[in-house]
Formats: sequence, C-alpha cells, structure tokens
Amino acid sequence: MELGLIEKGSATYNLTVRKKHLATPIAAHGGVVAALVDATMGVTALSVVVESDRVVSTVELKVSYLKPVLEGDQLKCIGEVLNIGNRLIYVECSIINQKEQLVARANGTFNAYPASKAF
Repeated sequence: MELGLIEKGSATYNLTVRKKHLATPIAAHGGVVAALVDATMGVTALSVVVESDRVVSTVELKVSYLKPVLEGDQLKCIGEVLNIGNRLIYVECSIINQKEQLVARANGTFNAYPASKAF
C-alpha cells in the first residue's frame, strides 16, 4: 500500500494487486481489500484528531465487495470522515480500480484516545 493524499477528514491509499495478493488464479483475497480499507479509514480518522495529540483504533469495520479485484488492478481507496463524536469517529470509503469502477465500499467506527495510552 502506498499512502496518497491526506487532508483533514480525508485520505487515500493506492495498491497494485500482485500475484501474492490472489486467493484464486485471478482474483485478490478479500483480506487484501479489508486491509486497504482499514488502513485508509484509520488514517482518515487520525487526520481529525492528531492535532489534539490523540490516536485511533478500529472498533468496527464493514466491507461490501461489489466487483472482483483482479491481478494487475490499480486500486485507489478514498476515505472520508462523516461524523466526529466525543470519542467515536465514523468513516466511509470507496475503492475504485484503474477503469474508475467501484469495486468495494466500506465503513468503520474508530475510537479516539490519548496518544500517551498507545504505549
């Protein structure tokens, strides 16, 4: 995964699907997509709390797989914060391929807590 753009409340990650990511002779394992959305949404959530010296952890994650992800696909995952509570942050993201096709959608809830408790 390669981190792309980060702005307050949004972030992107990119991934090129390689042979090592495959679960079948042609399609990527769903865990690859799940890892991509978790990383993207985690950084997206972090972008809204890092200035207050907090970090985040995943509380809940849901992925909807819409199209097969194939070897050679160039994926872009785009995350956006939709709600910020006192401790919980709700994020959604989309994964598109090089053909601009939506291949997956995901949402997640992240807990924000003091960075000092992360050690």
